[in-house]
Amino acid sequence: MTEKDSRSTAEKLRLFRSLFSGLEHVYGTYDSASGRAYQVKEFVTDAVLLAHLKGKQPYGVYLLTGEVTRAVVADFDTEDLAPPLDVIAGARHYGISCYLESSKSRGYHVWSFADGNGVNAAKARAVFRHILCEIGLPKTEVFPKQDRIPTGSGSYGNFIHAPLFGGLVPRGRTVFLNVDDGSLRPYADQWAVLQNVELMSESLLDDLIEVNEIPVGMDPIPDKKTSLGVFLPLPGSLPPCARRMLSEGVTAYQRDSCFRLAVSLRKVGLPYDLAMATLLEWSQKNRPLEGKRIITRIEVQAQTAGAYLNQYQGCGCDHHAVQPFCDPVCTLFQKRESQAETASRPVNETDATAGKGLDK
Repeated sequence: MTEKDSRSTAEKLRLFRSLFSGLEHVYGTYDSASGRAYQVKEFVTDAVLLAHLKGKQPYGVYLLTGEVTRAVVADFDTEDLAPPLDVIAGARHYGISCYLESSKSRGYHVWSFADGNGVNAAKARAVFRHILCEIGLPKTEVFPKQDRIPTGSGSYGNFIHAPLFGGLVPRGRTVFLNVDDGSLRPYADQWAVLQNVELMSESLLDDLIEVNEIPVGMDPIPDKKTSLGVFLPLPGSLPPCARRMLSEGVTAYQRDSCFRLAVSLRKVGLPYDLAMATLLEWSQKNRPLEGKRIITRIEVQAQTAGAYLNQYQGCGCDHHAVQPFCDPVCTLFQKRESQAETASRPVNETDATAGKGLDK
């Protein structure tokens, strides 16, 4: 809500309501001094939303309206970025776009927004539970917490705090973070992000449920936390340059090296959280020259997130960070050398004669 923003207050309220709405006759809030959360049985008016955006009174949305929800949210109450980033990558695999928000005090929310007037909550929850089970996070809290609110039950479900509370935005909380460029910093224009969110359709949910045989109406949460498909790459499955870099550490270009290693780890199937652990251990082997510091955890997270979320494929053979570790036994190295030799070979007399013959 800055003076530089060309969007009118009415436009912002309309956009905000289109994404963060549910029950219209009740909302949640909390006392900023004590942190005590409570319910307010009043209509969700523009004044309520404006008070939230200006930082005067927080607004919490009851997402579930009967059997319909306008959004699905995975809630993480720790500062570890690996789980929410895993959810975003897992959802993207199924064609679902998610958005990372730093929550009000600590942790993160991962939001996915529905198109039209919303989607069936049971279907949306089932698909997200499936994704969470696949990445080994089956007990993650998902909003809405119920599949439906029975008519006449007097229940409202559970509210979740809405983003962009004006009192916390200047502190970098309740804002959406840039995952795509790997910086994990707040977007400069939060409203542009909301204006261009990719919406989840119920037809996509139906297809995913059918193809993956996902049970709807029950939470497929195993008794023990499991991680499906998690494995460490066999040493021979990584390119020789990556194996050397991981084994020896590097002395220069740490961030570039971290990104290239993350690409290699992703391509052999290592999950994000294990890649992070691998690269944090690798960072301690680095020996930066000229008194430079070792790459930080935040920098490792940023480079790894960029490699995992943007699906880069190149091995970086020509990159200055990788070239010192090239190995003649590598097939990619041999192919590159062969191509370079062919390109530099002089045209022989036979070739020249053949070329003249073609000219006639």
